[in-house]
Amino acid sequence: MDFIEKIKKDMYSAMKAGEKKKSGTLRTLLAKLKDKQINSGKNISDKEGLTVIRTLVKQRKESVAMYEKANRMDLAENERLELNILELYLPQMMNEDETQELVKKIIQETKSKSISDLGKVMPLIMQYDKVDGKLANKVLRELLN
Repeated sequence: MDFIEKIKKDMYSAMKAGEKKKSGTLRTLLAKLKDKQINSGKNISDKEGLTVIRTLVKQRKESVAMYEKANRMDLAENERLELNILELYLPQMMNEDETQELVKKIIQETKSKSISDLGKVMPLIMQYDKVDGKLANKVLRELLN
């Protein structure tokens, strides 16, 4: 099933079930995906769709942090609910051990020795879809120091 069609189907199911938060979140996601499709002038690939979802997830995580810092737990919880819904459409991310193994492998392949090689290694790591960039960066910095 097409990526966008699956999200539409899930949105309609949520609407029928009266799940306002889920249907609203999926409606926003569909709008962003359609916007990307219109701007590119062609159907977007699953990879491009995942990029849109990752952007929305990152925004939600930043919002949660800001709301918690401002002691607005009600708004933070709202963002967290949206975050959980969006994360359902992302592939399972690598855990810390898997990320560490990948980073070690790429460091060996590129023969990187110091933190100055960060710019050479990080783009290679980010080519893997299931890598959390923030975690990979942290692991890379630990290994190169």
